[in-house]
Amino acid sequence: MIMTRARRKKYFTRTQLSRKLAGIKGIILDVDGVLTDDHLYVGADGFELKKFHIGDGLAMVLAVRAGLEVIIMSNRPSASTTTRMNDLKIKHVIQERGNKAHLVAEYIEKNNLNFKLSETAFIGNDFMDIPLMRETGIKIGVADAYPELKVICDYITAKRGGYGAVREVLELYFKGRGLNPADYFTR
Repeated sequence: MIMTRARRKKYFTRTQLSRKLAGIKGIILDVDGVLTDDHLYVGADGFELKKFHIGDGLAMVLAVRAGLEVIIMSNRPSASTTTRMNDLKIKHVIQERGNKAHLVAEYIEKNNLNFKLSETAFIGNDFMDIPLMRETGIKIGVADAYPELKVICDYITAKRGGYGAVREVLELYFKGRGLNPADYFTR
């Protein structure tokens, strides 16, 4: 009996991803495990805290200013997420339980956004992100994503969720478009 080794998944290089990202109209970001480090701090009174990466937030703001639609999608409604996205002035925030692919597709249609899921990139980290990931044009997992998700990804970030993974991807978006993110920073 001849045993063959399973083929290792071939992901986009940074250069390939940068080129692909240049053509997207929107990016969808999961929250827990992507924008945060997948930890949740909860007090006895139910008060919760989440830790968000400042650099990810800055990159999101600059990307929006450059014309990219940023959509936040979480199956877990959270006052912490609402507060952070309001602070960043991210207007597309979905915090509902259900099939993420259906929820985002309905949101895009209801809000007359001028693109389809196939014209977006999605950054996820867990198995519940798989249905949405399958519908998007570019599938990105964070470095510490679950193996089941990594199997369908086009790219895996060098950074872990909550530690700059979103900024890593958005910097490649700017590079692919030939834009300098600093040009979108206003004091």
